[in-house]
Amino acid sequence: MYHSVDHFHEDPHLVTVSPARFERQMAWLRARGLRGAGVAELLDARAAGTARGLVGLTFDDGYADFATRALPVLLRYGFGATVFIVSGRTGTYNAWDDGPRKPLMTDEQLRTVAEAGIEIASHGRHHVSLPETDDTELREELEESRSRLEEVIEGPVTGFAFPYGHATEREIEAARAAGYDYACHIRPDESSRHALPRAYIGDRDGPLRMRAKLLRHELRNRSRV
Repeated sequence: MYHSVDHFHEDPHLVTVSPARFERQMAWLRARGLRGAGVAELLDARAAGTARGLVGLTFDDGYADFATRALPVLLRYGFGATVFIVSGRTGTYNAWDDGPRKPLMTDEQLRTVAEAGIEIASHGRHHVSLPETDDTELREELEESRSRLEEVIEGPVTGFAFPYGHATEREIEAARAAGYDYACHIRPDESSRHALPRAYIGDRDGPLRMRAKLLRHELRNRSRV
């Protein structure tokens, strides 16, 4: 689970990985015979029994630096990924965050990223904590965000990621009922196709920490979804 890939002076919420560190992390994966993939590709491969060697790469929020800094590295390594987009904020900035202002991808950048083979998925309309919403707002966050993104990229949007990793059984069931094929969590109480666990990766994660996080994630989630 990544967020932003960019140079930075301050990063209070630890959402940014420097370009040099990101390059080394991708090289570390490839050196071990692993290939980054989007979540939809990973789930399809798992169903077909061909997921060995694949690592799901996700990028939350849809920062503009994904298009300018992360995408070129991914393409150079032949990796795929999923980007979870806050549909109501494209072309603006991370208004939900009290940290440094970061620009978000424009609609044109989203189309370019999608055309490059990166999976576009939903992160809601406004990046709100879904357990705090009423039923109407929850439905709008799930359904309208997908409709808006499908209009932009002129293609299907089948995945969702819960903002902040906040999701109770109500929100998990709502994502399923809204027609999403899968939904990403962070550390759910119980893993499922609509509560997929992810491992946070940050700028401090060098080879030893990457290996430890990979092993810990595998141990925590031995019961496959």
